Amino acid sequence: MIDIKFLRENPEIVKQNMRNKFQENKLHLVDDVIALDKESRAAKGEADDLRSERNKISKQIGGLMAQGKKDEAKKVKETAAQYSNRLIELEAKEMELSQKVLDIMMQIPNIIDTTVPLGKDDSENVEVERFLEPFVPDFEIPYHTDIMESLSGIDLESARRVAGNGFYYLLGDIARVHSAVISYARDFMIGRGFTYCIPPYMIRSNVVTGVMSFAEMDAMMYKIEGEDLYLIGTSEHSMIGKFIDQILPEESLPYTLTSYSPCFRKEKGAHGIEERGVYRIHQFEKQEMIVVCNPDDSKMWFDKLWQNTVDFFLTLDIPVRTLECCSGDLADLKVKSVDVEAWSPRQQKYFEVGSCSNLGDAQARRLKIRVDGKEGRYFAHTLNNTVVAPPRMLIAFLENNLNEDGSVNIPEALRPYMGGLTKIEKK
Repeated sequence: MIDIKFLRENPEIVKQNMRNKFQENKLHLVDDVIALDKESRAAKGEADDLRSERNKISKQIGGLMAQGKKDEAKKVKETAAQYSNRLIELEAKEMELSQKVLDIMMQIPNIIDTTVPLGKDDSENVEVERFLEPFVPDFEIPYHTDIMESLSGIDLESARRVAGNGFYYLLGDIARVHSAVISYARDFMIGRGFTYCIPPYMIRSNVVTGVMSFAEMDAMMYKIEGEDLYLIGTSEHSMIGKFIDQILPEESLPYTLTSYSPCFRKEKGAHGIEERGVYRIHQFEKQEMIVVCNPDDSKMWFDKLWQNTVDFFLTLDIPVRTLECCSGDLADLKVKSVDVEAWSPRQQKYFEVGSCSNLGDAQARRLKIRVDGKEGRYFAHTLNNTVVAPPRMLIAFLENNLNEDGSVNIPEALRPYMGGLTKIEKK
């Protein structure tokens, strides 16, 4: 959510930002919110004047009563009652208008960074850099679930009977690799100076609307029936929510946290052959990283965060590339975003395994995360990035480490977490 004062003073900048994000259908919101805000401030101004006048009248009534002028005091009391009745009307109007302004402001996209490439959707995202040389073996690589099944590592049919599509049982060495990746990611990020955290897996609605747009919430979140609670789609939600309505001392910044959690997602609209298996699922586990920092440091932290993910995959000998998300592919709260994509030898192309986002002060403004600085209070900047989500990472791991005989090599970095195992073989 952007600053209402900025919108008042720069309506054309806000509208151009909408055009850059190909959201022309929202242009009217700027004029709507300016009109409502003007009306709201007028109501507030009138209410403030009436309160001031009422206070004066109260003193006047006291003076008249002390002088025994009861009739005059009675007339003044009638005027005071009229003021009070009008104040009740104005306060109700002010509350109604303030809510309308807030509802519209929550729909207006954040101002994107000037370096973000313009484009309508993810097909126009821009490749930035590649790391390690992509490799295609001279033998055919099966689909990832076929590899897992050949190693007795997955049971999709039982999962369908138990929970429906979008779930799985991981078994044996494949399940062990999954856990090893999470444990390694935890220690990798601790080694980078981040504090390890296990957060709540459910959050209240005020946190949900503080960390994401309404469209994202509807597409992702599972609601707990009868409770003001939602299952998290990613731990960054509860991690950023940790700081809700807090005033942070400036000297305590930055907060750098890495969190483990299961994640739950509706995955609305997921279609296509690559949505089979464990690519898009309703439940998975993930290691995340978040930063709460001074606005002056957010660009520096943004570059550090995506580099952490690149470095993590490189230690596992998996080729990756970074992709700059274009304007039309940015969620409304994001200022800038870079995806990390891993190489798929089977498809001979890259696919997303992580996303790094700088949200500026949008989440902090919604959640009231403020910093007590030397020159006054200001809103913190928040950033998040995926370290690793094993379901997708497993695809990259299996395809890039598969041998012609169907066995899978264990990268050296994972071996301590696999009891020294160097290879997964068919039983």
